[in-house]
Amino acid sequence: MRDIYLDNSATTPVLPEVVEAMGQVMLSAYGNPSSLHGKGLQAENLIRESRRRVAEVLGAEPQEIFFTSGGTEANNWAVLGAARRRRGRGRHLVTSSIEHASVLHAFQLLEDEGFQVTYLPVNEKGLLELEDLDRALQRETVLVSVMHVNNEVGSVQNLAEIGFLIREKAPDAVFHVDAVQGFGKLPLNPAVSSIDLMSLSAHKIHGPKGTGALYIRKGVFLDALLVGGEQEGGLRAGTENVPGIVGMGLAAEKAGKNLAVNSGILWHLKKELVRGILAIPGARINGPDWEEGAPHILNVYFEGVDRGEVLVHMLEEKGIYVSTGSACHSRRAEPSHVLKAMGLKKEGLFGAIRISLSPFNTLEQIQEALELLAEVVGEFRELKGGR
Repeated sequence: MRDIYLDNSATTPVLPEVVEAMGQVMLSAYGNPSSLHGKGLQAENLIRESRRRVAEVLGAEPQEIFFTSGGTEANNWAVLGAARRRRGRGRHLVTSSIEHASVLHAFQLLEDEGFQVTYLPVNEKGLLELEDLDRALQRETVLVSVMHVNNEVGSVQNLAEIGFLIREKAPDAVFHVDAVQGFGKLPLNPAVSSIDLMSLSAHKIHGPKGTGALYIRKGVFLDALLVGGEQEGGLRAGTENVPGIVGMGLAAEKAGKNLAVNSGILWHLKKELVRGILAIPGARINGPDWEEGAPHILNVYFEGVDRGEVLVHMLEEKGIYVSTGSACHSRRAEPSHVLKAMGLKKEGLFGAIRISLSPFNTLEQIQEALELLAEVVGEFRELKGGR
């Protein structure tokens, strides 16, 4: 049966070598990293090496990498931990209207705790306007959180310009970046963009689910989210997920080493994808111009197709796997908050689908998927017209 997976922004298939490495850890390096004996030291050394591997991809120091249960925990910890730590200095926070739910819900929780939050708008391409950020920054601003690559439309924020403006207008504010979708796909160096906190996830780079990391720049302090033991420098309690951490370290190392090659593959596939989609009558691309966005994400809708989830299932029946947007919200009936913030009208809001690529997709898969996509769009329009 046909099996063409084009939902790589939701999750990615795990690399076989990552599976093998994790299996070896579970079978032979099963000690608790906090134990004093040799088995514990063996596990601790594996974590140390994985920390080094992740740090190297970012140009960071190993002691600036703290492992978590995933991108959601990293985002929660960054936002809640940074704001609560600084509540005595100021209670003004800034984020964008198109952040991941794990960021937006954390800010909503902080509003309940008495913080004031400015939610920045975006333009029709899903990009922040620096003038809006400039106006939002105050002397009392203690945290700014902006995602690098939007998970639904692939817009890429200019982190260097944003970081420079924050340092100029609110030098004491902490700058957090949700880099879950950009890590391993686009060059990232937190020091270059004056980034203090950066969230990462393993399962977006062909690593395991349930493992992530938070980069915390040396000298930046957060309140702990999980309390108990002294793991992760006393900042994140709980016995470490050693197999997952090893898997993340290996996946990150491979993504970093193959970044240029994989990026070239993704751009080649995306170019073919765009060509084929725009050949379908009534096709529209949501978000940035395709060559300005991330290399792996494309959000589209087709005139006359007002039920994206139906299109997803019609494609699934033919062995093509895409999504309607964020996997975290894909089972809800309401439209995407990202597309709403970008000003899309009703048909575009409810009819949009997201196609997201991996360097392991092939040109033949893209071409076959395009043929079937054109077919199901035509079928949908016929069914709708016949009602």
